[in-house]
Amino acid sequence: MSLEFEDATREAEAGPALTAQGPVIVETLATPLVLSAGMAVVLLILGAACMAISPVFVRNADVGSFTSAFWRALTSLPLLALWAGLELRAARRRPAKAPKKPLDHRAVVLAGVFFAGDLAFWHLAIMHTTIANATFFACLAPLWVALLSQVTIGESVSKRTFGGLAVCVPGAALLIVHSDGGTGSPLGDVFGLITSLFFGLYFLAMRRARGGSGAGTTTLLSTVITVAVLFPVALVSDDALLPHSLSGALNLAALGIVSHAGGQGLLSVALGVLSAAFSSLVIFIEAVAAAAFGWIFAGEALGPTQIVGGSLILLGIFFARPRRVATVS
Repeated sequence: MSLEFEDATREAEAGPALTAQGPVIVETLATPLVLSAGMAVVLLILGAACMAISPVFVRNADVGSFTSAFWRALTSLPLLALWAGLELRAARRRPAKAPKKPLDHRAVVLAGVFFAGDLAFWHLAIMHTTIANATFFACLAPLWVALLSQVTIGESVSKRTFGGLAVCVPGAALLIVHSDGGTGSPLGDVFGLITSLFFGLYFLAMRRARGGSGAGTTTLLSTVITVAVLFPVALVSDDALLPHSLSGALNLAALGIVSHAGGQGLLSVALGVLSAAFSSLVIFIEAVAAAAFGWIFAGEALGPTQIVGGSLILLGIFFARPRRVATVS
């Protein structure tokens, strides 16, 4: 069985996020994995946590914001190449039982370009406002996904997902109340809002791209595009392309391995099973994790209001969770 998710989501959102019954067979690393909707949600939450810690790495990377975005993508390539190679090797060993949908090259290129925009503006937001604020505005991506999903990739959005979104957004807002201690800035918040648009478009493009290729291959190819876009931007925008210390280099390596290969890779796996709208909703978990990391590593204290906000996010995601899974053969 191959990983082909044939736009079943057009029927999917009539239910919650997916279609039919039974597990989805997905290629992860060298072996096929039976991935249910519940397992996909767990992987998505782990991916969100990997992405949420990226502001800590960025602030300690000893390079400018655009350069750190470039290095984030570049340092992830070896691990992603290994993953994609294992996928290809496994696919060659299995006899084809069904015609395979060709890779959507346009969707892959767009995913890479959109993620480059997401990284550039989010890293600007991180440098101009608090970790919690930057992540909150970036996490508004589900709004764009919900609005554009039907017209761009033909996926309708269920009432349950809209309901979950209505709970998650105020929860995310409460999560950042008083969290900046007056250190946030309107400019940084605007950068965060632009980030959310690019991140939403990335979700839609990656969801389309995942219909014709494995998670490792799709993430690798889109990341190559991201690197190509960010390299000239980094050259003309920042003073130093290389970190000045070993600590900075280690933070850049962690940014690529943990936040990109881990975070984006797990997101790509989940997008082979879950709809773009629901997947983007789960990314609100990133706001919860980022607030926690901000408290642990940057001294951005959390209070009762933030705890209530985080609880609302979890409640909204639970409300919108998928009830059925798709069968792929």
